[in-house]
Amino acid sequence: MSLPEITHLQFLVLGLLLEGSQFGRDVRERLAEFGVKKSGPGFYQMMSRLEDGGFVTGAYEQQIIDGQRINQRRYEVTSQGQQAWRTSRNFYLKSIQLLGEGLGPANA
Repeated sequence: MSLPEITHLQFLVLGLLLEGSQFGRDVRERLAEFGVKKSGPGFYQMMSRLEDGGFVTGAYEQQIIDGQRINQRRYEVTSQGQQAWRTSRNFYLKSIQLLGEGLGPANA
């Protein structure tokens, strides 16, 4: 069983992007639903690392919001990102299976 090559937060982001390409602000809103609050710069630094690692691709798209033209970054998970997510998922599931057998209600 090999260790995941991505962090738990990156795992969550890739999982969200498996639903389809999304704008960065939408991913941040979804992360907040999980209780994760990342500052804008912190979020985009993480996304840049995911792009540099080949796990996601990003491209700017122009949108008009409240009458203003804004460039927004849209992200999509790559096949490498999908594989990293699956590997991590399998690691976590196997860990839960192995560790969970010894955990009783007092330890959970």
